Amino acid sequence: MGQKIHPTGYRIAVIEPWKSRWYAGKNNFAELLVQDKQIREHVRKEFKGAGIPRIEIERSGESINVIIHTARPGVLVGRKGVRVEQLKKDLQGRTGAVVHLTVREIKRAELESSLVAEVIAEALEKRMAFRRAIKKAIQTTIQAGAKGIKIEVNGRLNGGDMSRTAKEREGRVPLSTLRSHVDYGTALAHTTYGIIGVKVWIYKGDIEPGKMVDYKKPMQGNPMPRHQGRGRGPRRK
Repeated sequence: MGQKIHPTGYRIAVIEPWKSRWYAGKNNFAELLVQDKQIREHVRKEFKGAGIPRIEIERSGESINVIIHTARPGVLVGRKGVRVEQLKKDLQGRTGAVVHLTVREIKRAELESSLVAEVIAEALEKRMAFRRAIKKAIQTTIQAGAKGIKIEVNGRLNGGDMSRTAKEREGRVPLSTLRSHVDYGTALAHTTYGIIGVKVWIYKGDIEPGKMVDYKKPMQGNPMPRHQGRGRGPRRK
């Protein structure tokens, strides 16, 4: 089950909050849903280098509040807020409603699965050996405080004639436990040999029963001891 279900969708309304928070009737629900998708695609296309793993949308009356989580807020805001004001005008033109933008900085980009996947994809596009790129990403994420990480790449690795899959894991990644906060992200590497897909799972710890993940607060945690790895736990003396 854990291999076939999206880790975030599996935990929605249990520990994961909804990315779109609004109510609509059956007459305009589909229209607003498509509008949310277009807003996210536009923001990610215009600010590809800003490191945006998560975009939340809230609606109240005729106004829309777009909450953008970014690792590089300076790229998003621009000098004297010029770029963010232009983005607000573009979104108002697309939606026909009053748009408010909220920018939240991500303190630890190494713990965001989408950003880690993008880093690996960029390394593959620069012709770095895929195993080296994976090992480097795993080491950086574990040192940042993650309790486990799993990375999977699929495609013509190192220019091989046939597509194949490579997997690496360190620590625990409990995909079937609902209270486990598992962050999942993907990215595509456009190489001369074709497209290579990158998937990243990051286990950040368990959430207490009855509580939800709070994306307003940065993750707290200590680096995992180096004697742990691959889910076997600490060695016995």
